[in-house]
Amino acid sequence: MPDLSALLWPNAVAVIGASPEPHILRGRIMEVMMSHAFAGNIYPISRSHDEIHGRQCYPSIDKVPEQVDLAVLIIPAQFVPDTLAACGEAGVRAAQILTSGFAEESGDSGSALQDEIRAIALKYDMAVFGPNSEGFANSLNALCPTFSPAVDKTEVPLLPEWRKDGHITVVAQSGGMGFAFYDHGRPKELPFNYIVTTGNEACLETLDVVDHLLDEGKTDAFILFMEDVKNGARLAQVGEKALKAGKPIIVTKIGTSDAGARAAASHTASLAGSYQAYQGVFQRYGIIEGGNTEEIVDIAAGFSYHGNKLPVGKRVGICTASGGGGGWMADLCVQAGLDVPELDTKTRATIDAYLPAYGTSQNPIDATAQAVSVTGYGGLARMAAASDMLDGIITVASCRSPAVLKREVEDLHKLAEEADKPILFCSYTRPHPDATSILSKAGFPLFSNMANCARSMAEMANYREHRERFLAAPRIKSTAADISDEVAAQLSKSPDILCEYEVKPLLAAYGIGGAEEGLAKNADAAVALAEKIDGPVALKIQSPDVLHKTEAGGLALNLGSAEEVRAAYGNVMHAATDQTHGVLVQAMAPKGHEMIIGINYDATFGPMLMLGFGGIHVEVNPDIAMAPVPMDKTAASDLLDRLRGRPLLDGVRGDGPADVGALLDLVVKLSCFAADHGDVIGELDLNPVLVHPKGDGVSVVDALLVKRK
Repeated sequence: MPDLSALLWPNAVAVIGASPEPHILRGRIMEVMMSHAFAGNIYPISRSHDEIHGRQCYPSIDKVPEQVDLAVLIIPAQFVPDTLAACGEAGVRAAQILTSGFAEESGDSGSALQDEIRAIALKYDMAVFGPNSEGFANSLNALCPTFSPAVDKTEVPLLPEWRKDGHITVVAQSGGMGFAFYDHGRPKELPFNYIVTTGNEACLETLDVVDHLLDEGKTDAFILFMEDVKNGARLAQVGEKALKAGKPIIVTKIGTSDAGARAAASHTASLAGSYQAYQGVFQRYGIIEGGNTEEIVDIAAGFSYHGNKLPVGKRVGICTASGGGGGWMADLCVQAGLDVPELDTKTRATIDAYLPAYGTSQNPIDATAQAVSVTGYGGLARMAAASDMLDGIITVASCRSPAVLKREVEDLHKLAEEADKPILFCSYTRPHPDATSILSKAGFPLFSNMANCARSMAEMANYREHRERFLAAPRIKSTAADISDEVAAQLSKSPDILCEYEVKPLLAAYGIGGAEEGLAKNADAAVALAEKIDGPVALKIQSPDVLHKTEAGGLALNLGSAEEVRAAYGNVMHAATDQTHGVLVQAMAPKGHEMIIGINYDATFGPMLMLGFGGIHVEVNPDIAMAPVPMDKTAASDLLDRLRGRPLLDGVRGDGPADVGALLDLVVKLSCFAADHGDVIGELDLNPVLVHPKGDGVSVVDALLVKRK
């Protein structure tokens, strides 16, 4: 991969297609760049003008009097390839292509131009963003080669002068959305060091940027706006690298609906992959999904200010002068997965000394305005933070006027230095900019959305817990080579569709057992097999042409006598085709919770394991989740916890708990099977899998495998 340092930290920049006209993009980019104190030279390249903004113009890149690291191209699409090649010849090491008219357009011509760009970049080992992007901003270097109004003649510095850590990088395939995060976050005094828009990603992709910046070490949290991932393995690699480094990634992924997928394709010529597969990968590597711009910025704010002291648990204390505001915040915290415990006697006694009779210290702590006027918000938070029962503090305040905070500036700074747990402030009135500034300088984020504040605390706690478990997890033991090789050999000579009786022996090699069963070619054989089985049996047609046995009449259940088996055999065989292999005679499994477990080959991420509740409604109202393979028992448990029906397995309405341990063991074993043979498997369905009461295990009732073509 080319060196992105030349792109983000160039010695000098050439703007090819520059104009002095501020009302067109070619002119606006010059204005934006000139409005910031970039230390290097900026060279306008134009054949139409002698100078722009007092800077001499040059007719072509080879006429510039010094070596230039970065060229910004904002010229018609048809001229981009030749111009980019000329830059390569001139020793330019990086390029930002703002021009549109490439693969995002219908027809083949735009895609062909984009292919040319890719080939030229490869030839000259150039780091290239775009085309069809909105540029980028390096706030640390005051470099803004973009036409975004978000950084045009800003009234405040690009970075808050007092923020020395907690830096956030935005990487977005959409230019407008990339700078939108900055536009929402800068008034909250968040330090955005880079805002990068990658456009069509002809050369460099979002994950390339994240990977480079993880190595650079100047970013503490990432916000990503993703339309697609071209290489699923790359997402796993970068996601794991970020998680190990403790650098959270907060992402929004468009294309989760049919309409969203169409928008993604038309906007950047990308194809959105399976959203469930994306969710599975996000879950594995602690990547946090946000629902909207403000929510994502607010989640990032928590990590920006408190990334070095994430909550060790989910117990939160709520301090406020508004009983209603505290109660509302408590509800939202619980909805976010946090606990709001009643405070211990010692902490309550300390707080009660300041409260009027109509206040309460139980949690939420309603100190009333009277007590807050004495203790200050910081003093109240300090008393609550001293409790060993709390892992984080949320202070709900009115910050419409900064007067109260101004009186306690010194104490707020001391509180930030002393506190060993995160403290968040949330204003239930529209906060005054000075209030935001006071708290930021002290070291605290100020939220104006209670739900986002609660979720930010919850995500910080979840991230710490997930990361610690991820780092401590033992390496998944690989299957013995001889077993894997034997199964691979059998799969290679198998037909494209394997019926249940053909799949079960392959699974058995991985320790996945099934019911007692056998294949019958005639009624007499079926009766003989049934007589060897203790209890009632089921008969199932075994044919690659009959995938849905119930609808085809190829299934008979609860057969208890030889006569019933003989009659059922004839009935089941009415569903036979020329491809029918016979009838499977199988012991009836005891009742249990119906689950579906399967393997699906995702075009982006490869083999993915699916887990869900089965039954007749699985296609109408699916309750499923997916995860990459292989996985250990902890990852399998996380996957199960993502299902809406998960509490059913713990027992409801008199039913005892199900054998969740056996279910997780099955998931782990199947994930190893998928890891070894996923490239051959298109689909593998175990449906249903019956989860019996605790201690009684699970039953794989049916199985089907379709090989990849």
